[in-house]
Amino acid sequence: MEDYSTTLKIVSYLLEYPNEDWQKNFDEYLEAVEEIENQQTKTVLIELFDYIKKIGIGEYENLYVRSFDFSQNTNLYLTMHDRTDFGKQANEMHEYKKLFLDNGFDLDNELPDYLPAILELTASVEKNSAKEILQFSKSKIELLRDRFIEAKLAHAFLLDIVLKINDELQNSN
Repeated sequence: MEDYSTTLKIVSYLLEYPNEDWQKNFDEYLEAVEEIENQQTKTVLIELFDYIKKIGIGEYENLYVRSFDFSQNTNLYLTMHDRTDFGKQANEMHEYKKLFLDNGFDLDNELPDYLPAILELTASVEKNSAKEILQFSKSKIELLRDRFIEAKLAHAFLLDIVLKINDELQNSN
């Protein structure tokens, strides 16, 4: 099985807002793709990095804002996609917060249902905890993936990678 930790860190990075620090770390994360054993995953990641380089950081930032910050359908907060039951949403938010705390992490500047933070957490814990976190988030990630496809966002391929890693972890010992 490929190194899920490295892959999830890269996917998390690619789903984060492309601020100044993000831009400074671009080449470092691109180089880290070479560590990934799975060729299909490696190809998808390289193609997304190439796409970002091709359109330029400024245009990518505009795309990011339009796609994730200004869209209720494709934002990266997993409990925001089913906002018909605010009690359920609050309970889910509490469960995400609990996942962080149970694994020795806390978030100061971000909500616990923010997908890049969840992926970073998953990449930072041992395999059994990673399995639990991804499985807990799976249905929300699948919903978000479907919405990315509807919106024709290349980032849907990143969620395919996450779901594939989840399946691999669930099927491993």
